[in-house]
Amino acid sequence: MKNKFILISKISLILVFLVIFAGSTVRMTGSGMGCPDWPKCFGYYIPPTNKTKLIWKPNFYYKKNIMILYNNTFFNAKDDFISTKKFEKRNWIKYTKHDYTDFNVVHTWFEYINRLLGVLAGLSVLVMFIFSFFLRTKKMVFIPLTTIILLAIVFQAWLGKLVVDSNLAPYKISTHLLMAIIIVLLIVYNIKKTDEIKN
Repeated sequence: MKNKFILISKISLILVFLVIFAGSTVRMTGSGMGCPDWPKCFGYYIPPTNKTKLIWKPNFYYKKNIMILYNNTFFNAKDDFISTKKFEKRNWIKYTKHDYTDFNVVHTWFEYINRLLGVLAGLSVLVMFIFSFFLRTKKMVFIPLTTIILLAIVFQAWLGKLVVDSNLAPYKISTHLLMAIIIVLLIVYNIKKTDEIKN
């Protein structure tokens, strides 16, 4: 079990590093608002690949919370409905969390891949947390340590939401990066403590 626990801990560490790398790429390319909402992207689980998907269309079926771009403003569908020949505001809620109204497919997919890697890192940390319960050792440090790491990952996801909602406020981006570094240090410490266990 020790070797499996170390393996999943190392996988978690690699995935967190990949998230940091992806986040850095997002920052360097100015892709942070590639998905203006969170956790979905323009209201979709898989984001659009071109702007035409965001342009309002007549006689089109829209699902609740799907985002459109109309008159340089983002709107979310209030409910599931089929649009009529004219745009009717009663079916839409103006997106007011920020005034970002752009679509760039490269930026969108950079940000989306960043989020996907974040989900994978979160799942691997969850598996690491579950494995900690089966680690046969007198050292009871692993359950609380992996609990802290898991809570840190959840907190990091919430920070990511705040970064998007704030339209990339610099101090929130810095806090987001600092939290990622703390998670890396915690996982490295977890691997070190596991390595100290005698087989």
